[in-house]
Amino acid sequence: MVMSDMESAPAAPARIAGVDEKILAERAREAASTRRDVLFDVSRLTVSYADVPALKGVSLEIYKNFVTAFIGPSGCGKSTFIRCFNRMNDLIPSANVDGTILYHGIDLYGPEVDSVEVRKRIGMVFQKPNPFPKSIYDNVAFGPRVLGWKKDLDARVERALRHAALWDEVKNRLKASAYSLSGGQQQRLCIARCLAVEPDVLLMDEPASALDPISTTAIEDLMHELKREYTIVIVTHNMQQAARVADMTAFFSVEVDEEQDRRTGVLVEYDATPTIFTNPGDKRTEDYVTGRFG
Repeated sequence: MVMSDMESAPAAPARIAGVDEKILAERAREAASTRRDVLFDVSRLTVSYADVPALKGVSLEIYKNFVTAFIGPSGCGKSTFIRCFNRMNDLIPSANVDGTILYHGIDLYGPEVDSVEVRKRIGMVFQKPNPFPKSIYDNVAFGPRVLGWKKDLDARVERALRHAALWDEVKNRLKASAYSLSGGQQQRLCIARCLAVEPDVLLMDEPASALDPISTTAIEDLMHELKREYTIVIVTHNMQQAARVADMTAFFSVEVDEEQDRRTGVLVEYDATPTIFTNPGDKRTEDYVTGRFG
């Protein structure tokens, strides 16, 4: 767990409105019963844009087959951080990443590592569904075709759609445009598109923020199913969602340098989700999860 030496633990447990304590108890049981195998080992990670740090000094471990949530106010570097795991920040010319992210013990930013291979193994689903202007089938088949995986393509597409809990809804209209799907279905299609190339990890940056409550519930239920086979990392502004789906939660905040007019994201605290929401070790975390700021 990360906490500031300047802050003392709150005297009384924090409470977050709208979260059933039974859900937190369930998260605690799941986390306790799941073996903690380190998949990502992040050490002193700093990300800068045009030499201005957006996120600094982040160190934490992410465990295999866990759902890990990043929460915090806008501008604290959550999206910047999650994009580091599949080297999406490489696509921004002004971005610079210092520190290390070990994945299965391999430095993701090592000179011998192919960023394209990284993105195959570590897929990403964005805030707004972004299906290709193709059929439902061709969206899912796109990645395998690019990789030259032509054998058993129909079975691969079906398997990915089943894993994304979408097969039964689309199996009779696979040639229809992906744009004919609802927003929630489009997001699950994007998840299926990631799964079709057999990744190890799913990164999800606010995957349900543009969806209605029913679609949001479907995405959350899907995360519970998928973590049996995949490791999931999610950015969310919805604390109730983090409490419902995450085994581990990292709270980020912002340090303000008024002299230089800079705002830099920092990791305040990282722990099991029930601890973050009911007994955090840092006053800043308690203030955020109880709605006092953010």
